[in-house]
Amino acid sequence: MWSWLQKNVRRFDGVVIQGIWTFPCIAGRIAALRAGKDYAVFPHGSLDPWFKERYPLKHIKKLIYWPIQYPVLRDASAVLFTSALEPDLAKQSFRPNEWNAVLYPQGIFEPEGDVDAQRELLYRSFPQLRDRRFLLFMGRLHVKKGCDLLVQAFARVASEHPDVDLVVAGPDQQGFQAELQRFCAANGIGNRVHWPGLISGDLKWGALRSAEAFILPSHQENFGIVVAESLAAGRPVLTTNKVNIWQEVQADGAALIEDDTLDGTERLLRGWLEMPPSGRAAMTERAHQCYLSRYTMQRAADTMKQLFPQASSPSGVPVPHIA
Repeated sequence: MWSWLQKNVRRFDGVVIQGIWTFPCIAGRIAALRAGKDYAVFPHGSLDPWFKERYPLKHIKKLIYWPIQYPVLRDASAVLFTSALEPDLAKQSFRPNEWNAVLYPQGIFEPEGDVDAQRELLYRSFPQLRDRRFLLFMGRLHVKKGCDLLVQAFARVASEHPDVDLVVAGPDQQGFQAELQRFCAANGIGNRVHWPGLISGDLKWGALRSAEAFILPSHQENFGIVVAESLAAGRPVLTTNKVNIWQEVQADGAALIEDDTLDGTERLLRGWLEMPPSGRAAMTERAHQCYLSRYTMQRAADTMKQLFPQASSPSGVPVPHIA
């Protein structure tokens, strides 16, 4: 990588470094500066103080490494944050911490494919969901995502809403699923919580488009790409105030927001399940509009072009700097 960058970086209009704490960001900075090229850095949430609190020993290691890591951020033309909350949180983890923070509207492509065919694929794959109302969690089965809070909260409300199921979809990298399934069986909800594993493509979009809402009781997300995917599929979001775009989706009326606690997760479930049908329909209607106004790939591309003026054509979209 070092050799390739030295030989090739001058061919490009700019450099975008994805992530920190690794050798590529060090090599990218040195190569860009030597070539006189602007570069931008995506921390991708890795400066969030949640990690400092959750993993104090790892934080000590990062403190030792900070004198090497910090210049990558300090010398960047832009340090790209994907929500208004993220740069404020990033300042709490390390010092010194001066850099040019820029708000980058993370974008995704709108889902393609036939909606009815995608839904039918879901029901053929998981026939137990046909004719059932359900809420969808999609992500890694990890304590950070609040999966344990979700099944515990669902156990509290399930008997009051016998027509509603819960789908917990995602890869199990640490054997967490077995523990969660034992809890569900012990609390009488084993047949109402479904575990399809990692789903993708048409099956993923079928699940999102068939669910009533998407739920993510996470303890930390700098953006949460699956939140944008849910909005793109026209599904409201039930999430916590630790998902850093919560203020934006709440302002658009496309989400319910609570604390990342068991009681907060129960309130999310009750807030949706006890909402009048007209209220759920209105929130569903607003979900896709939230995506169109904030998280399209076109908005992301317009911002990226303006980070590197030598590559940009005028688009009339100002780069949203953060004070």
